[in-house]
Amino acid sequence: MGFVTAKSDNSLFIFRYGKDMAYLLLYVDDIVLVTSSNLLRDRIISHLRIGFPMPDLGPLNYFPGIVVTHSPSYLFLSQQIYALEILERAGMASCKPAATPVDTQSKLSAEAGPKFHNPTLYRSLVGALQYLTFTHPDIAYAVQQVCLFMHDPRQAHYDALKRILRYIQNSIDHGLHLYPPSSMHLITYTDTD
Repeated sequence: MGFVTAKSDNSLFIFRYGKDMAYLLLYVDDIVLVTSSNLLRDRIISHLRIGFPMPDLGPLNYFPGIVVTHSPSYLFLSQQIYALEILERAGMASCKPAATPVDTQSKLSAEAGPKFHNPTLYRSLVGALQYLTFTHPDIAYAVQQVCLFMHDPRQAHYDALKRILRYIQNSIDHGLHLYPPSSMHLITYTDTD
């Protein structure tokens, strides 16, 4: 159909032809389609329906872990529910909040103290935080730092992870506001089975 895989994400496909643009995001059996015109959207959907049964769920409201709120002037993407689930999984649902995601006074190292007793939990929480960076880019650096030690997590690494979780507790209602450019309108389509 003329879509090209995005260099930044293998699940994102981009179509450009003249002034026409479309973005198609696939996640297992969920599809988000954003186009520059109704005509282009209808053409793409018709073409996709030839090979796949697809219901039209209307404007985007939810994509795995991300709630989309529409306002007249912007979209708001939030992972608040997902973040609360991460805090629950870590046993930190009522933890003391932190103002920043990292302790600027300490540096993490590969042999920083004793091994963490539950490396599976550490890896699971770090993986969950990686997905949370979609709407919380403010934690990207801190999450990248704890990712470096997934192969052999130490207690100090888990303490750094807990600091990120305490920051999430403090910023649980944060998300992304997406404003349309003045010269272009995007139309969304979702398919969730």
